[in-house]
Amino acid sequence: MLEFVTVGGGILGATLRTVAPDVRAYHPSGRADLEGFAGMGCVEALVHGEDMARGLDVTLDPPRDVCSRVLARMFPEVDADGLDPWTALLWATDRVELPGRPSRAGWQWQGAPFA
Repeated sequence: MLEFVTVGGGILGATLRTVAPDVRAYHPSGRADLEGFAGMGCVEALVHGEDMARGLDVTLDPPRDVCSRVLARMFPEVDADGLDPWTALLWATDRVELPGRPSRAGWQWQGAPFA
């Protein structure tokens, strides 16, 4: 699995380095700009990494600054004030429940450029 994530990250990085800034990538949630495309890749690696870690009964502990940036870009509607950024990202993608906050079932990210 680690080899797959490493190769996937390399492909994502190469794509981001070589594509013109005005290119848009198709996604059902909207045509993503480079920042949105990068954010989608980060969300996928982080939350599916968590899914795999849980299955292996290990803990994933990603850098909180990365989680904060990904959360702000991909889920601008999420108020993460006072929350651990990793926990907030897991909640935003409906992987954990947070007391006093509604379910995020049916969540969708903001891959398209901001207006």
